[in-house]
Amino acid sequence: MASLDPVLDKDGVRLTVDEAIATVTLTNPAKLNAQSPALWRALAEAGRALPGSVRVVVLRAEGKSFSAGLDRQMFTPEGIEGEPTFVDIARSSDAELDATIAGYQEGFTWWRRNDIVSIAAVQGHAIGAGFQLALACDLRVVGDDVQFAMRETSLGLVPDLTGTHPLVSLVGYARALEICATGRFVLAEEAVNTGLANIAVPRDQIDDTVRDLASALLAAPRDAVIETKALLHGAQERPYEEQRAAERAAQARRLRDLAGVGD
Repeated sequence: MASLDPVLDKDGVRLTVDEAIATVTLTNPAKLNAQSPALWRALAEAGRALPGSVRVVVLRAEGKSFSAGLDRQMFTPEGIEGEPTFVDIARSSDAELDATIAGYQEGFTWWRRNDIVSIAAVQGHAIGAGFQLALACDLRVVGDDVQFAMRETSLGLVPDLTGTHPLVSLVGYARALEICATGRFVLAEEAVNTGLANIAVPRDQIDDTVRDLASALLAAPRDAVIETKALLHGAQERPYEEQRAAERAAQARRLRDLAGVGD
């Protein structure tokens, strides 16, 4: 995909599209793909720029680590040029503070849209915001050198980039609390065993594994994948009887569509 002209290339984020597969690449390996508000805005822009033909989105990162988390310059008194400092944010009104964080979250929300399946390809460190970005995707293929950690609590903060919901859904409340409160590393074997990762492979096999997974996802009819993803998303929230009804309604739409009698 490297030979494709980027649809977007700014602030440490590059988006390329090859027919039904889009690739979002973090492109600042010299800083271990540390994250900033500008990067989050670029991630949100990448989501808005996706053509309708895209069915699978691959999230990857250049260099030895996926993302080492927040750019530490954000913690300094002067902060990052052109961005509000932590003190500026803390002194804003309740509504402004909420809106600021909501804006940051936008780069993490679109990966779970029902019309796409997103795959994070994760090598090396994925810490804090990096961990949450991997969690924003539907699926995770990790290298055998992966090191996940949620360090926000250790810094006196909380994970606020949409990571808590998928983390609890994947590993359960007790393990999620322990991971967040201790800030410890979760390595490849535990990640697979707890459902945090779909598969772990030697680092040099990540790209091939992701390519095979994307091909398998594209083999199924798009509308069936969309309906199935929506069903599975809803299953986490709906009571059993409501989920049964949702299955019936989805299947009715599929049957009518396949028979050519849908709306």
